[in-house]
Amino acid sequence: MNRKSDKALLVGLDIGTAKVSAIVGEYAPGEGVEVIGIGTAASKGLKRGVVVDIESTVQAIQRAIEEAELMAGCEIRSVFASIAGSHIRSLNSQGVVAIRNQEVMDDDVERVLDAARAVAIPADQRILHVQAQEYVLDEQEGIRHPVGMIGVRLEARVHVITGAQSAAQNISKCVSRGGLKVDDLIPSQLASAQAVLTQDERDLGVCLVDIGAGTTDIAVYTQGAMRHTASLGIAGDQVTNDIAFAFRTPTPFAEEIKVKYACALAQLARPEETIEVAMVGDRAPRRLQRQLLADVVQKRYEEIFEMVQAELRRAGLEELVAAGIVLTGGGSKMEGIVDLAEELFHMPVRVGVPQYVSGLGDVINNPVHATGVGLLLAGSKHPSLRAAQSPAGEAVGSLWGRLRKWVSGEF
Repeated sequence: MNRKSDKALLVGLDIGTAKVSAIVGEYAPGEGVEVIGIGTAASKGLKRGVVVDIESTVQAIQRAIEEAELMAGCEIRSVFASIAGSHIRSLNSQGVVAIRNQEVMDDDVERVLDAARAVAIPADQRILHVQAQEYVLDEQEGIRHPVGMIGVRLEARVHVITGAQSAAQNISKCVSRGGLKVDDLIPSQLASAQAVLTQDERDLGVCLVDIGAGTTDIAVYTQGAMRHTASLGIAGDQVTNDIAFAFRTPTPFAEEIKVKYACALAQLARPEETIEVAMVGDRAPRRLQRQLLADVVQKRYEEIFEMVQAELRRAGLEELVAAGIVLTGGGSKMEGIVDLAEELFHMPVRVGVPQYVSGLGDVINNPVHATGVGLLLAGSKHPSLRAAQSPAGEAVGSLWGRLRKWVSGEF
């Protein structure tokens, strides 16, 4: 995927229930990621984040990739893909190792992380991601970067995210059949968190709520580290279904009404406002009060937020998110959603848009693309990219150095 410039190309493939988005970014060490292309395609092959129709998903991936290639002027061969669904689980673990040479080296950190990830998980699950929360060196807690420090015993406390083997394999299969290689599968909430949360929020304690079409993904950070993740099987599609059922209108019209006229807080809709609603079959359209639509939508969003609150309580983290709630994803664009959330959670709420990248404003200023941008940011820190990015000059220098040593040794 390299072009003639010195920068590497990264591609984030957000495989969602309603759409597939491919976002292309340019990256060079020491510089930020610049978004240079995007392609989107409607998705009908997933349900609640899980693949239910491989052919349909492959076609959506191919369409999104072709559009992104055209805009970015490049050929895409590999992607960082998202994975979501209610099969996502999480747990906190720890591992301990003895430091070999008193000073903590990179391989000591790798060994302690390997020890921490050696946890018992069900046979049908696989580890998707392991994120260090903190390191403990000879009983000194709260260490974030132990490399270079002196000690005898190194302990790592980590957050482990797991997912269903079958779900991960099906997503990888769809990407492969689209002619692409999967650089890594990254949980959606982890990607979105990288794109929209600030370091201050992570340090103070924050709950990210990514409301998509099929799932609502949650990530909780305290003291700068991820403490809990979860995925709820209820999101924007359920709001659309509620509208279709309540107003007896076809689902495509219900989605259109939701996007154009819906409001998450009924009191924001004035009684005199009306909307035209298409009926099923040959029946003539009707005009209905917008307040009725807001009532239907508010009830479902209240249920989503109550489930998020219950998840926070179950994890024992509700009192630790002092920075409040950050909403993102397509479902966060609803009018009145911040007011409703603040009313229910009794804490600060904001809508998060992608940060830490430059380039296309349509991507950067839209919470719909939080996961896609987060995949680029996660990809820019991925070990495979750093390994592949050792500059040609370094390789030549290394070869010349070896040759010089050999010559010195011979004569």
